[in-house]
Amino acid sequence: MSWRVVVVSQTSKLDYKMGYLTIRTSEEVKRIHLSEISVLIIETPAISLTAYLLCEMANQKIDVIFCDQKRLPHGQYIPFHGSHDTSKSIRTQIKWTEITKREVWRKITQKKIEGQAAVLGYINKENEKNKLLSYIPEVEPGDITNREGHAAKVYFNALFGMGFSRNDKDDAINAELNYGYSILLSVVARECASNGYINQIGIHHNNIFNAYNLASDLMEPFRPFIDCTVVKQLHNQFDNNTRHQLVDILNRRIEIDQREQYIQNAISLYVKSVLDALDLNEPNIIKFPKYELSLYESSGVL
Repeated sequence: MSWRVVVVSQTSKLDYKMGYLTIRTSEEVKRIHLSEISVLIIETPAISLTAYLLCEMANQKIDVIFCDQKRLPHGQYIPFHGSHDTSKSIRTQIKWTEITKREVWRKITQKKIEGQAAVLGYINKENEKNKLLSYIPEVEPGDITNREGHAAKVYFNALFGMGFSRNDKDDAINAELNYGYSILLSVVARECASNGYINQIGIHHNNIFNAYNLASDLMEPFRPFIDCTVVKQLHNQFDNNTRHQLVDILNRRIEIDQREQYIQNAISLYVKSVLDALDLNEPNIIKFPKYELSLYESSGVL
């Protein structure tokens, strides 16, 4: 089972040889077997790689994330055909009913708010936590009253202060959040593609310019884990250590379906359950993560 998140952050040449990713720098050569890799992050544009390597990575369903000059995620490489029955999955996806989509979105929104409340409780913001918990039973199918938006306002003000705005592009906190969310989005998008579904067709997000509408929908319950890590950063500068702690999130453990799992595996289980729920018109079969944040925090390796 693939499990390693590989980050390449210096000038290198990447190629494929006998089942291995080979990383050549001016100082050394490293080799990692593709069967061990789940995510490859190309953190700098000063890297060359072969098309043969990309094809082999697509065959292994390895998520490849490309970053820009600021080392922020900028693009992703995932295979066209993630499953042998992709055409069947897409036909089913197109037929998802509005009733089921709205109910699934209600459950996703409720779970996300529950996770946000858990983060607030973890940092001793009890009043705001209770406010968010009161929103959960008020979420309607499709979240037509926008409880998600109301919860977000309370949540981010409690986390980062009343002057914080998610629209401030120059803010260090937003840089950290966006980096973590981008990594999360790419992993969820890979799981959707691996199951044979197309990311352009979502259940709530429907922006014609968004190539990841479905992944944008499904990633929501995992955002609080990113927030839990970011809130404990110093926010002095967005450096390598901060980025690597955010990447390390994928290797932390949480509970899902009554078992401890690495977040990468938990995302896979969760995404498959949501897709099954939509296909079968059974929203109650979704496997959501539990927000045992003490387990999540203690399992970090950095």
